[in-house]
Amino acid sequence: MAKLAINGGNPLRDTKSYPWPAWPVWDKNEETALLEVLNSGVWSYNGPKEVLFNKMFAEYIGTKYAISTVNGTITLQLALEALGIGVGDEVILPGLTWQATAATIIDVNAVPILVDVCEDTWCIDPKEVEKAITPKTKAIVPVHLYGNFADMDAIMDIAQRHNLYIIEDCAHKHGGEWNGKKAGSIGNVGSFSFQLSKHLTAGEGGTLTTNDPVLAEKLDALRNCGRRPEGNDYTDADKGAGVYSDDGNFIQSGNFRITEFQAAILIEGLKRLPDQNRLRDKNGIYLNSCLAELPGVVPMRRDERETNEAYFNFAFRYNKDEFKGLPVEKFRKALASELGTGVESSYEPLNNCSLYVPLTKPSRYKLNEQQWKKIDPSRFELPVCEKIYKEESVCLHHKILMGSKTDMDMIAEAIKKIYDHADEIV
Repeated sequence: MAKLAINGGNPLRDTKSYPWPAWPVWDKNEETALLEVLNSGVWSYNGPKEVLFNKMFAEYIGTKYAISTVNGTITLQLALEALGIGVGDEVILPGLTWQATAATIIDVNAVPILVDVCEDTWCIDPKEVEKAITPKTKAIVPVHLYGNFADMDAIMDIAQRHNLYIIEDCAHKHGGEWNGKKAGSIGNVGSFSFQLSKHLTAGEGGTLTTNDPVLAEKLDALRNCGRRPEGNDYTDADKGAGVYSDDGNFIQSGNFRITEFQAAILIEGLKRLPDQNRLRDKNGIYLNSCLAELPGVVPMRRDERETNEAYFNFAFRYNKDEFKGLPVEKFRKALASELGTGVESSYEPLNNCSLYVPLTKPSRYKLNEQQWKKIDPSRFELPVCEKIYKEESVCLHHKILMGSKTDMDMIAEAIKKIYDHADEIV
């Protein structure tokens, strides 16, 4: 008789009787805030909710400025544009990330340089960054992936020695801290996403953070059709009143503004975020301690310099050899069947990713034959990324960490159950 749920056995969790915590989280506060916006008639364009959220988010991250935009893809693009990165420039990024991290680089006509990641954190490997630097390198984009931080001490050291910009991709790291500094406050600019699955969300949206008043002023103009920012928000006594002359707009750009409805939801979500992060971190620490006692699975390495964790997904590494050769794809399906929740792989490595295919757009990206060859992602070798994706990665949505200690025990129990009965599905 089958023991595993994937084969018709009883699952460990009856999600009809014991559902996992819901995501997104909202209550009457969002309803009230949305009705305030609706009745105000001010639905966009530097409204009071947007102004308030920017102030709150900057204070939370620990930067002087926060500039909200339509999504976390545009935040990356505007950061590159504001830093003057474009044709002929190279930008180094990890090969294991969402495709937008690389796509925005080719969207400004620069060249993404994909490098491998550390096997125990899945974040960009500083040693590989060093190897990839050329005279054309202008920036590094460290991605804080799932529940881990890129080694920002090493990355900042490299950037300072080579005079490079740092754009932190913080789409997974709202509120995470490295040596007491929050993600998005360490590099030149931080890029955040508020897409539906993120742990601070308005369905869509994004924010840029920086301490540089000139850079902030450029970012503000770029997200608002090139218009001059209103007021004196970016005046700096040491740098003058900003970057504008007395005539005309600052720069050619488009409309990438956030709406007041999104800002209203984000204000309420930000109020909850610190407590939610603390709960997820507490459960993540406990669950990792459980995984460390199990055969065939390895917790992600948490660097001692990570003073506060923030999870987009809870991830761990799988070793099929200890599960009688059970492929990771079947393990993920078996785990999902036991728990009644989605279990996914990591992102696809960008050198062979179904969504990162720049050579399908010659009318946009084929500036010349040399550029065309440079943006071909298949030219990069990423053995660690490929091993993680094909053999090791197991990821669960961060909502599972908003449950109880008993829920964490159940996840560990499900893994042990599959280990004990792996011969059913090998």
